[in-house]
Order: sequence, then structure tokens, then C-alpha cells
Amino acid sequence: MNLTRDRLHQVGWVAILIVCAALTLALTFKVNAVKSQVRLTERKIVAIKQDAMFLETEFETRANQQQLSNLNTVEFGYQAPTAAQYLEGERQLAALGKPRGPGAPSPIRVASAAEVAQDSAFPALVSPLTGKAMAAELPKGEPKKKVTAATLRDKLSTVEKQDTRSE
Repeated sequence: MNLTRDRLHQVGWVAILIVCAALTLALTFKVNAVKSQVRLTERKIVAIKQDAMFLETEFETRANQQQLSNLNTVEFGYQAPTAAQYLEGERQLAALGKPRGPGAPSPIRVASAAEVAQDSAFPALVSPLTGKAMAAELPKGEPKKKVTAATLRDKLSTVEKQDTRSE
């Protein structure tokens, strides 16, 4: 195999390019590995900071609880509730009630709706002007008109005709 000088240069350049490409690929993998480690370390730092903030808050809360407990015991004489202080039911709670004193406001009462007739799913509508049921205000001799698509089309066409005449 006779290799000429130009052919040898070409093979040398190809070999150098292959070596450079391999080194670039290795360097890229190394850089990505380092970036991944940096991201992982940053996540750990953030998690540790959050844990530290949680522990600081917990410490401050417990310190305040101890301070409040001391204040309640020394200043106000409060004590933790005992088992005898809990109520068994509503009757015991009602027994603790006191009669209303003079000048006390009346108790709050809850309104309840009247029973609705079984034939109708909704209560009758009442006119705010007359106070009568809306169905009672309809004239007795005049039956309710049924609205259909044809009647709506007729009304629409008459309105359109009036609009064109007025223009």
C-alpha cells in the first residue's frame, strides 16, 4: 500500500479530528456531571435552609409556649383542664345555661320554609307590589298562552317590519 504524502496528511487530519471529537465528547460528559452535582448540592442547601427555618420556628414556638405557660400559672392562675371538666353531651351543656337577664337581646331564631304543595316543585311566586301569588293575578277567563317557535318568529317578523317602516 503506497501512501503518498497528501494521503498521509489527510489520514493524519482525520485522526486528529477524531481524537478532538472524542476529547470534546468526554469534556462535555464531565461538564454535565459537574453541573448535575452542583444542582444536587444546591437542592440540598435549599432543603437544609428550609429545615433550619422550620427548627427555628419550632424553637420559638416552644419557647413562647413555655413563656405562656409560666405567665398563665404565675400571673393568672390558669390550670390545664382535667377530665372532670369535660361535658358528656348536650344536656350537660344546656344545664350550664343561665336565664336571660333584664335587657339581654332576644335569642337568634332560625327561619324555616313552609311545606310546599306536592304538585309543584317550586313555591308560588309572590308579587312584591300586590303581595298575591303571581298565578292568582292572571285573569280567570284568559288561559295561559303557550309560547312556540312559530309565535316567536311571527313576533320577530312584525318587529322587523316596524323597524323598516320607521326608517
